[in-house]
Amino acid sequence: MNIIIADDHPLFRSGVRNLLRTTEDLVVAGEASTGDEALELTAKLDPDLILMDIRMPGINGIEATRLIKEKHPRTEVLILTMFRDDQSVFTAMRAGAKGYVLKDADEIELLQSIRIVGSGGAVFGSDIAGRMIHYFSASQSKEPSVHPALSELTRREMDILEHIAEGYTNAQISGKLAISAKTVANNVSTLLNKLQVMDRHEARRLLLQVREGAELPDM
Repeated sequence: MNIIIADDHPLFRSGVRNLLRTTEDLVVAGEASTGDEALELTAKLDPDLILMDIRMPGINGIEATRLIKEKHPRTEVLILTMFRDDQSVFTAMRAGAKGYVLKDADEIELLQSIRIVGSGGAVFGSDIAGRMIHYFSASQSKEPSVHPALSELTRREMDILEHIAEGYTNAQISGKLAISAKTVANNVSTLLNKLQVMDRHEARRLLLQVREGAELPDM
């Protein structure tokens, strides 16, 4: 299995590289220190799997994952990070990652995760799996109704709209979703057009009305 290690910390990459060298089936095909380098190496090497950090210079790991899955769907991505918050986990999943493991996982767990994701499966660290179960169990009883005005939004646009409804600025949304400020601004413009509203305040009002079950005018 050919693997690219994408992480901006040379010492961490060295540790993972040395671990993979102890195996007979896992080969380090290349290393990247930024999201942009991960994209370039993927196009050049066509790896089976990328071990992807989230926070890196330039394009972050989640945005790099989304772009890689769009252009190279055969390549699987396993997120390997220190971020354990729900937003990072679910944003990575939406981007196309098949696994999410914390950097403090032991060597056996990491190797097992690499092999599972590389063979087309999905895997999440024990701590992350527990958080996912709790999240979905809690959300089942409060699933919002879907209004035609919202049904055309992409997952990312819906994520951004929900953050707008909570009062976050574009800069704050950029940090929380680990995407560029330009990407946030572009998606805000698109979702406003799809919802046929004038500004983010009207978009927020529309979403809150849907959550409260209020009647909305035809759009």
